Amino acid sequence: MAAVLVVLALASPTPAVAAEGRLRVAEQFGIVYLLLNVARDQKLIEKHGKELGVDIDVEWLRLSGGAAVNDALLTGAVDIAGAGVGPLFTIWDRTKGRQNVRGVASLGNFPYYLVSNNPDIKTIADFTEKDRIAVPAVGVSVQSRVLQLAASKIWGDAQFNKLDPITVALPHPDAAAAIISGGTEITGHFGNPPFQEQVLAGNPRAHIVLNSYDVLGGPSSSTVLFATEKFRKESPKTYQAFLLALQEAADFASKNPEKAADTYLRVTGAKQDRSLIVNVITNPAVQFKLKPENTLSLGTFMHKVGAIKNEPKSVNDYFFDDPLTASGS
Repeated sequence: MAAVLVVLALASPTPAVAAEGRLRVAEQFGIVYLLLNVARDQKLIEKHGKELGVDIDVEWLRLSGGAAVNDALLTGAVDIAGAGVGPLFTIWDRTKGRQNVRGVASLGNFPYYLVSNNPDIKTIADFTEKDRIAVPAVGVSVQSRVLQLAASKIWGDAQFNKLDPITVALPHPDAAAAIISGGTEITGHFGNPPFQEQVLAGNPRAHIVLNSYDVLGGPSSSTVLFATEKFRKESPKTYQAFLLALQEAADFASKNPEKAADTYLRVTGAKQDRSLIVNVITNPAVQFKLKPENTLSLGTFMHKVGAIKNEPKSVNDYFFDDPLTASGS
């Protein structure tokens, strides 16, 4: 009888146990991840976890490119992933009806610049087959998707991917170094803060060719966080502690730009000039908020050109419904 009970116990599915207290977060490069840097430095996730009655062990993983981040989330290597809105739409579409990945929160509004060190390039129409545009992930990253949207406005939807053949995947630090030094096939870098500002300050020939705000029609949440429905359901307190930590981090960054700059430099080990980082944080075009803003237009475009199968009708389709992120756009 004992042997039978053991066999039955091994064969029977065990009830799902909430994985409360464990959180693995994937981030990438740039000050767009400042809220995560602040939360990590001040242990805000652990703090809010204790307030909710759970001890949270937080692990941090840094990757480069939306494709790598999406793979990490789908393979279970991380619980919450940070990437651009483009990768969010890709993974939302891919997992709809299965893992049901949705957005958790925005990391704020930041303008993303396509910068070139070639003085002959004034608009994206001036790039030739001899040029190369660096993006974090070809055809997947938000930079790549915004570039496609801009291309469709010039050459039509049928040629939305006209510039894809001259885009290359390169981490932001490496791409910035290539534009600053010159002398390589990389003549354009669609980056994010502070690398784009570092490029503009480091090479007198560098100039802005494209601003993501202009393409998307105003301030927008280019970088977001997302997770699976399973994680949100099985770890409600951990999930809530994470959101509360982000909100506190957003308040801190907004009210204490100089301290926030110090946090970014300390946590990431970045070598950029401190004054440059402060200027990014205090840029009037930058806003630290959890509520996603002006994201739907990119998803609508991606569906129109066949990049995703499911058409997002509202922000509630691809973001979880939470009070801190409600009424997004």
